[in-house]
Amino acid sequence: QVQLVESGGGLVQPGESLRLSCAASGSIGSINAMGWYRQAPGKQRELVAASTSGGSTDYADSVKGRFTISRDNAKNLVYLQMNSLKPEDTAVYYCNADVRPRYHWDYVNYWGQGTQVTVSS
Repeated sequence: QVQLVESGGGLVQPGESLRLSCAASGSIGSINAMGWYRQAPGKQRELVAASTSGGSTDYADSVKGRFTISRDNAKNLVYLQMNSLKPEDTAVYYCNADVRPRYHWDYVNYWGQGTQVTVSS
């Protein structure tokens, strides 16, 4: 079994920063893409940032220039550095990863449980 566990959410004021972390653990053979999604109340879940194992990254237009995704492939970690936070960034942030479990051929998509980020003055 594979688990994704997020940490680092909280309440901050507009303009401040937060760093989210996600640790993948369990019976992991390899990890391909890892990313962050968010879901605000009454809205659909949306992609925030993604990173392939080769280092390519992709960002939602709304966070470009403010958020940075990074990975520690050796430790199966992915981070989301969020700067210049705005009230509209308020949401539950979910970690997502394509993982090939050990002794399996195919990749499986996993989700974390989510961490709340609230930006408010």
